[in-house]
Amino acid sequence: MTLADATQVPSRPVTALGARGKSGIRDLRLDFFRGIAMFIILMAHTPGNLFTLWIPARWGFSDATEIFVFCSGMASAIAFGGAFARRGWLLGTARVLFRVWQVYWAHVGLFFATLAMTIFLTELALTDRNYWGQLNLWPVIVESDKWDNANILLNFMTLSYVPNYFDILPMYMVVLVMMPLVMALARVDLRLVALFVVSLWLLAQEALLESFGLGHLHLAFPAEPWTERNWFFNPFGWQLIFFTGFAFMRGWLPKPPVTPLLIGLAALLVLINVPLSNIGVRELGLGWASDWREAQAGWFDKSDFGILRFAHFLSLAYLAWVLAGDGGARLVARGTGLLARGWGVILKVILKVGQQSLAVFVVSMFFARIMGFAMDILGRDFITTLLVNLGGALVLVAVAYGAGWFKSQPWRGEGKA
Repeated sequence: MTLADATQVPSRPVTALGARGKSGIRDLRLDFFRGIAMFIILMAHTPGNLFTLWIPARWGFSDATEIFVFCSGMASAIAFGGAFARRGWLLGTARVLFRVWQVYWAHVGLFFATLAMTIFLTELALTDRNYWGQLNLWPVIVESDKWDNANILLNFMTLSYVPNYFDILPMYMVVLVMMPLVMALARVDLRLVALFVVSLWLLAQEALLESFGLGHLHLAFPAEPWTERNWFFNPFGWQLIFFTGFAFMRGWLPKPPVTPLLIGLAALLVLINVPLSNIGVRELGLGWASDWREAQAGWFDKSDFGILRFAHFLSLAYLAWVLAGDGGARLVARGTGLLARGWGVILKVILKVGQQSLAVFVVSMFFARIMGFAMDILGRDFITTLLVNLGGALVLVAVAYGAGWFKSQPWRGEGKA
């Protein structure tokens, strides 16, 4: 596969049915931004990572999680929406359930691999840190006999115990399970889809419901049988952004026009966010912003996916969509100079990471803890932090190419006799 093959842009805009047109060329924007999100997620989950202070999440309400979920919705419209259209509702549902099965075992594998690794790093005693304690895994290690109902492993396997670090994939599974119902409603009337999605989101907004005295209606899953803690990522709230991406890719929502007014409005919303962001409080020293964030936390709550997160992300997504150009045309380097060739290589790598997002995500969550351990040993000066982050990025790239190679099933081709 040549670089030109990997980065070519369709001559026509991508159809509403998916990111692959009749020519089979994939829309670069989906894989590009999903790939970028994977690198950000790696940095964000590395303990004590100085770079985390400057990731996009520090400049506004939304972060890489929104990119991941939104792009997953778009990708699901391609992978699963097409199956519903071609093979019918039953086989489309079977296709979704098979993916849920895959994600479930990825979740289980990530948990036990990370648990074993953090126990090993702690037992090495090279630092004074308890690495499984950092992930609040006390119920698994030392307190599993404390709770009346505690077969802790059964709780984990049934998703009634969901530790905070391991909560994105369970949220993704629940949202996927909603897809057959959404597709059934779409056959009747798209307005029913909108009603379903918006109603679920409203019932997930704990702060909003409590303000009306309806807190008892709050939809959420318990994260621990022995406390009142809920899943950190509430799937009933986060499904809104997933199905927004899904609807755009299916053509249920029209693509927004590119106009100076919309560009200006989106840019204004992004800039307004900065004083109210972590940067505004931490770097600009805006005391009033800190007070505002504390008083209005429900509007940008991450667990229930507050509306300000949605508005901020849509503004950023629109600007990125405009800058990338139709089909990602502006992402592709022009000319043959060294700079253009270098960007072409970088783009190809980012696209590969975005194409293998599940495998890359699982490894990033595992390897982020190793990166934190490495910096505990080596230090956290700028050069060391940079080298550790670059090493982590190379691991993700290797995983992406490895996963792509296995998925290509090269052993099925004609080989030597």
